[in-house]
Amino acid sequence: MKIIIADYLYIDGKFVENLAIAFESRIEAVDLPEKLLARYPDAKLIRAKPYTVLYPGFINTHVHLEFSANRTSLRYGAFMPWLDSVIEHRDDLLQACDNEMMAKECHQMLRSGITSFGAISSFGTELEVCESTPQRVVFFNELIGSNAQYADMLYNDFLERVKASQSCDAQSRIISGIAIHSPYSVHPVILQRAVTLAKQHTMPLTTHFLESQAEREWLEKGSGAFRDFFEKFFNTSTPVTTIEEFLHAFDTYPAHFVHCVQANEEELSHLKAKGHTVAHCPRSNRYLGCGRLALEELEALQLPYSVATDGLSSNDSLNIFDEFRAALMLHHKAPVDLLARRLIKASTEDAAKALGLNCGSLNVGKDADFALITLPELPKRPEEIALWTLLHTKEADAVYIEGEQYV
Repeated sequence: MKIIIADYLYIDGKFVENLAIAFESRIEAVDLPEKLLARYPDAKLIRAKPYTVLYPGFINTHVHLEFSANRTSLRYGAFMPWLDSVIEHRDDLLQACDNEMMAKECHQMLRSGITSFGAISSFGTELEVCESTPQRVVFFNELIGSNAQYADMLYNDFLERVKASQSCDAQSRIISGIAIHSPYSVHPVILQRAVTLAKQHTMPLTTHFLESQAEREWLEKGSGAFRDFFEKFFNTSTPVTTIEEFLHAFDTYPAHFVHCVQANEEELSHLKAKGHTVAHCPRSNRYLGCGRLALEELEALQLPYSVATDGLSSNDSLNIFDEFRAALMLHHKAPVDLLARRLIKASTEDAAKALGLNCGSLNVGKDADFALITLPELPKRPEEIALWTLLHTKEADAVYIEGEQYV
């Protein structure tokens, strides 16, 4: 048994003083320090540095490790030129991205307090790295394929990758999941098969959705830059589905919808009604010129969301605090202190629920995943701790996963 004491604990959305946590791999008790010491006299005592806040470990719900080699190869500024550059440079970037590079990025996430992440995998090449990284990984095997002629072949390849991730040792903390690439790139027949598979095995499910205006124009009208893209690379000028048809494919099983920047109120209301959640990637959306996800609309609908870095294919780091600060600037009309608190909740409790994880809060029975953040001085006003955390933090002071310290 271990007992950890910090100046503040982040519990149920509040910053509470004079509490400690007793834990092994899971949280056993939360109480006054003297009560826990009396209850567990042989426990190892851990005293955090002065001015430290104990948070649940942060959860990065959406990241593409396979593009970790990108620095300046891909074109930012607008979505379609970026997508063209992905097609042009994909093979070189994938070849340059080895296990050492991906492991380094996993460690950078760990240093920023990320104890769980959702890895979107197109080819399964990240599985070995995800098995060896300390973090808990929801390994989202991605399904892609809009051509009916090749649908069965692509789906069978997808199934083999799913089986490989399901066979990982329990000690690796790998949770097998399913990712649908997007409405424009997955044929409805194999989409339905994949959703059914997720439902049968109670697997986490995610999808990109309405990331750009070009995507909406293509799905609604069959026109715009995506028409040129599909004619050039896939010899087709007709979308395989509609927005409504795609949404209804997920009606019987909850999914984590990524981006949703161009989703309208009716579509967001549908997500809420069917128990879905949203992943917000502020820097990726800004860098690719996709627009701003209207968090105020999500809040009005009480539609839960997480905060995610996306991959280095559309970002400059996988540091969750870099993402938080970008969100503070992107949503410039929101009260900054309230937004800071909301972003932390989104990346802990709400993210855990979205991915079906037993973490994300400091309540008894949850996995003992902690991120200890040391502030430059003791806050004058506890209600501003979230804001000072986001503004002053580059890396966590200590990180625990299932009770073991890794940073």
